[in-house]
Amino acid sequence: MLRLCSLFFFLLINLSLFAQADPAKMKARAAVAADQIEQKTIGWRRFLHENPELGNREFNTAKMIADHLRKLGIEVQEGVAKTGVVGILRGEKPGPCIALRADMDALPVTESGELAYKSKVRSTYNGQDVGVMHACGHDSHVSMLMGAAEILASMKADLKGTVKFIFQPAEEGAPQGEEGGADLMVKEGVMDNRKVDVVFGIHIWSSIEVGHIEYKPGSFMASSDWFHIVVKGKGAHGSQPWQGVDPIAVAANIIEGLQQIVSRQSELTKAPVVITVGKINGGVRSNIIPEDCIMDGTIRTLDPNMQQDVHRRIERTVTNIAEAGGATAEVKIETKTLVTYNTPELVKKMIPSLEAAAGTGNVKEREWTTGAEDFSYFGTKAPSFFFFVGGMPKGMDPKNAPPHHTAAFSIDDSGMKTGVKAFCDLVIDYMYSK
Repeated sequence: MLRLCSLFFFLLINLSLFAQADPAKMKARAAVAADQIEQKTIGWRRFLHENPELGNREFNTAKMIADHLRKLGIEVQEGVAKTGVVGILRGEKPGPCIALRADMDALPVTESGELAYKSKVRSTYNGQDVGVMHACGHDSHVSMLMGAAEILASMKADLKGTVKFIFQPAEEGAPQGEEGGADLMVKEGVMDNRKVDVVFGIHIWSSIEVGHIEYKPGSFMASSDWFHIVVKGKGAHGSQPWQGVDPIAVAANIIEGLQQIVSRQSELTKAPVVITVGKINGGVRSNIIPEDCIMDGTIRTLDPNMQQDVHRRIERTVTNIAEAGGATAEVKIETKTLVTYNTPELVKKMIPSLEAAAGTGNVKEREWTTGAEDFSYFGTKAPSFFFFVGGMPKGMDPKNAPPHHTAAFSIDDSGMKTGVKAFCDLVIDYMYSK
C-alpha cells in the first residue's frame, strides 16, 4: 500500500511538471502571433493617425480600445483619469501583477506630409483653432499594446498572475484648467487594487532604425517644469525710454541670465540642464513701451536635487535682473513630469527579454535624453522600465529623420512588431522568473 501511494505521489509531481508552461515556447508562440497580426496592428495605427484626438478628449480612441479588449475577454475599466482605459487580464495561475502602458493623445500640430492616412482633423486647443496630429507616435503605442493584449489574452491559461493594460490620456498635458495624464491615473488608483508589482512602457523613436531597441538604467528622460514670468515696468513713448522702465529690455536681459544658469552655474558633468524660453509677449505697437512683458518656457533636468537648485537660481536671477533694471518680476514654476527613472535591477533582469524580442545585436544602452515623459509617475508606485523602439526606415541617416512634435513627423510602422514582441516577452519572462 505504501509503495502504491508513493508511486501515485510521484506521478502527480511529474504530471504537474509536465503541465507547467514553457516560457521559451510561449515566447516563440508570441513571435509567430506578432507576425500574424502585424497588418492588423498597422491598420489600427493608420486609423488612429487619421483620426487623432487631443488630451482628455480621446473619446473615440478610448471606445476603440475598450471594444477590442472586451472582444478578447479582458475586464475593462473606462473613464479612468477622464478618458483612460484599463484592461485587466487575470491569468489562470497565481503570480505578480504586471502593468503595460501606452499613451493615447495627439498634439495641436497641423500635419504637413502627404500620407494616404494623413490627419485632416481640426479642433480647439486652449481657445485656438488648431490642426491635430499624432506627431509623437502615440498612435503606434496604442496599436502595439492592443496587439500585445490580443496575444497575451490567447495565452491566458498559461499566464502566472495578472496583466494591466493601461491606456493613458493626456500625456502631452491636459487642457488649461484640467487635470490629466499619468499623475491623475495614479491618484485614481490605477497602480493599486490589484497592486502593480512592475510597470513597463514603450516609446517609438523616429531616429532609431526599425527592429532596434535602446534603453538606459537609472535617470533616462528629463523632468519637465514650465515657468511663467511676468516682468512689470513703466510705460512710455518709444522715443523717450528714459521716462519709463522698458520691460522688454529687462526681459531680454533675463533670457541671457537664464542661460548663464545653464552654462556657468550648473554642474553639467553630473547631468544636463536645459532652460528654454519658448514664448514671449510684450507690447502692441512699435513706438510704445508697454507696461509689462510675459515669458513662458520649460526647464529640463535629470537629477531631482539639480532640479530644485535650478528652480532657486531662476527665481533669484529673474528677481535680481528685474530689480537692476528698475522693474519687478513674478516667477511661477509648475512641475509637469518627474525624471523618468528606470530601476537598475529591473533593467538588468529584463534585458534578455528585449534581446529575445529584437535580437541580441539590436538592443543597446544609450545616453539620457532631455525629452520628458509622464510615465515617470507610474515609477513612483512600482519598479519601472521605459525604453525606445525604432521607427526609422532602414538605411536612413538619423540626422534626416523627422523630429518628434513637428508637422513632418513620421515613422515606419513596420517597427511596431518589435514593440509588440517586447511587451509579450517582458510579461512572460517576468511572470516565470518569480
